Amino acid sequence: MLNNTITHAERELYLTLLELAEQYPSAYEWLTRLPTWLNAIKDKANYAHAPAYQASVARLPHLTVNHVDLNSDTLTIEASLNQSQHKQTTALLKQLMPWRKGPFQIGNDESGIKIDTEWHSDWKWQRVAPHLSRLDGRRVLDVGGGSGYHGWRMAGAGADTVIIIDPSCLFYHQFMAIRHFVGSADAHETGRYRTHYIPVPLEALPEHSQLFDTVFSMGVLYHRQSPFEHLQQLRGQLVKGGELVLETLVVEGDANTVLVPHDRYAQMNNVYFLPSVAALTGWLEKVGFSDVRCVDVAVTSTDEQRQTEWMTYHSLTDFLDPDDYTKTIEGYPAPMRATLIAKK
Repeated sequence: MLNNTITHAERELYLTLLELAEQYPSAYEWLTRLPTWLNAIKDKANYAHAPAYQASVARLPHLTVNHVDLNSDTLTIEASLNQSQHKQTTALLKQLMPWRKGPFQIGNDESGIKIDTEWHSDWKWQRVAPHLSRLDGRRVLDVGGGSGYHGWRMAGAGADTVIIIDPSCLFYHQFMAIRHFVGSADAHETGRYRTHYIPVPLEALPEHSQLFDTVFSMGVLYHRQSPFEHLQQLRGQLVKGGELVLETLVVEGDANTVLVPHDRYAQMNNVYFLPSVAALTGWLEKVGFSDVRCVDVAVTSTDEQRQTEWMTYHSLTDFLDPDDYTKTIEGYPAPMRATLIAKK
């Protein structure tokens, strides 16, 4: 029997925005655009694999879930799977490969399905979480949220409403697969879901919505041809006094240092600007943020980003100089990521 996970999740999103609009009229513009956004991601003309992804989610079995832990490094859905359910669920989830952001576990420790994703996204969360303003009761926007791992962690940390946005058809359906098993475990006392996903990029959102107390942009800025425009769009989604959490690739240097890769960077052809921390601080201040502070700088290791059974394509090891892991294969400094926090 097919499940109605996607339909139900989209209904919950609609109702959440409707409630939000009663207090914040700018949310009405989100509501008017929502049908177009949700129809586009299912359109085979836009995404050839969309029908197959939808079918994979719809065929996931109904499990008796005993507990869901949204606040553990491995997002865990404790449930008993019989042999048939284990086989069926594994096969369907593997049809949604590659899994890049996680990890997730469905089932109990001994017999569960461990989705060992390309990224140890839990390591990033461990670096970021101690520096955040408390998320309890806050409305949160997660820009470029991938499969939704960090969005679930935000809900686990107490956020009142989390909206994840990412234009990827695959990531949208990965989120819905996890949503199927999480069910109402993230719900308010009213029964309304707290964690939602809209399959659009930041630039598709209404400008100056000012709906969110905290906005996350992690791993997005360096993919933008206009970094200042991205920062301004992030600022427009925040309430006055709201908090931006920005994580991006950086390089060593002073306030005037910015690397612009000539062609590819770590085999990515869509990397445009890698500033120093000092330069990035200046960019944030220039677009109107204050209290800018860098809370973490970390070189990405081949233990944090790697090939797995659930992501069988090339990964970080393939993108670095085989004789010198301090450099990319093109000769640039190896990936180093900084997290900055700022106030509107």
